[in-house]
Amino acid sequence: MTASSNFIDRVQSLIAKAEALGADAADAVFVRSAALSLSQRLGNPEDLMRSEDNDLGLRVFIGKRQAVVSSSDMSDSALDELAERAVAMARNVPEDAYCGLADADQLAASIPDIDDFDPTEPSAEDLIRLAARTEDAARAVPGVTNSEGASASWSATEIALVTSTGFAQTRRASRHSVGVSVLAGDGTAMERDYDFATTVYAADLPDAGAIGRSAGEKAVKRLNPRKVPTSQVPVIFDPRVANSIVGHLSSAINGAAVARGTTFLKDAMDKDVFPSGITIVDDPHRRRGLRSKPFDGEGVATRRLNVVEGGRLTTWLLDCRSARQLKLVTTGHAARGTSSPPSPGASNLYMAPGNVSPNELIGGIKKGLYVTELIGMGVNGVTGDYSRGCSGFWIEDGELAFPVSELTIAGNLKDMFKAVTPADDLEFKYGTNAPTLRIDGMTVAGK
Repeated sequence: MTASSNFIDRVQSLIAKAEALGADAADAVFVRSAALSLSQRLGNPEDLMRSEDNDLGLRVFIGKRQAVVSSSDMSDSALDELAERAVAMARNVPEDAYCGLADADQLAASIPDIDDFDPTEPSAEDLIRLAARTEDAARAVPGVTNSEGASASWSATEIALVTSTGFAQTRRASRHSVGVSVLAGDGTAMERDYDFATTVYAADLPDAGAIGRSAGEKAVKRLNPRKVPTSQVPVIFDPRVANSIVGHLSSAINGAAVARGTTFLKDAMDKDVFPSGITIVDDPHRRRGLRSKPFDGEGVATRRLNVVEGGRLTTWLLDCRSARQLKLVTTGHAARGTSSPPSPGASNLYMAPGNVSPNELIGGIKKGLYVTELIGMGVNGVTGDYSRGCSGFWIEDGELAFPVSELTIAGNLKDMFKAVTPADDLEFKYGTNAPTLRIDGMTVAGK
């Protein structure tokens, strides 16, 4: 699945045609993808799907006007029409004072090796066996009574980016995934839980049996949840939900939101946002990272950044447009598809681990909440107000005492960020990662 130099030549010819039709500048992104996925339930395969897609997006500029058009038709006549349509649209859209390509000196001159592509493509039989082992292990856990199903999948994507300023590069990415969701208990007392894994290389996937057992054991532990009274207590976030706290930071420092003034951190640059021991890193060059990229969606060189260092916010996440609005320089965080202009987005964002174990975080809590699942999206990005449904376990005298459900946790992200204490158990399982986190002083609304 490798883009030929011939195709790069065709895209460059498309950009040249757009310029001949009157465009002052242009860029194009081509995406070729293939995917294979399998789902099964109660030991029976249900869906086996394979897809292969080609998509091309062309962006053209006439003065301070831009237009984006896309097509899945790669024929010569379709590409000619694409260029004509893009130029015609650009002549008739309103001006955007901040649009434009990246400057030539900002483009990636060398491409780092991020090891983001596994050349091994699994067969359908491979995925069937993987899903079966995962679901069988989950159903074998005592107390598990039903299954919502298991799945296994593979995908490979190739992206080519070409600009009229001379940038022409390709990159490839692969993903292997497996997961299962099961139920424990009977009747109206049933509880559900899950586990999954996604990696760049198939060889890096955890043991399928271990994933299944984990899902089954999590579901059984949730049986017979209780209600607890409304109170203000420390809240512990399990790593699979702790990453959402880092995700809220990512949204709050997105350059587009900062430029619009629609984020609660719009005045927080160079200020202490977290406790002094907190470091949050964005690392696009992490080998085999799920969001690694050697260059961004505008061809700009990417680099590792300490977004928060010693608790202090050091940077926004910027693409070229938001950088121009803020009179700054892009940080190489442009993300894009084929049908819209670039916009800022994080890569491998994570909070660095702390110096205490999860047990030590929990050990000093007389009464508190350990959250394993969050529900809903009750977060106001403008004010920072936070309110989300959740379930997990009640903490008493430093121990997980019993499961709880139908709770709401509330606070304000400004206060929550200031009260974060990280454990030492960081693992890179998602695109955004965090260790177990403790946040004191949150309101838990129960019965």
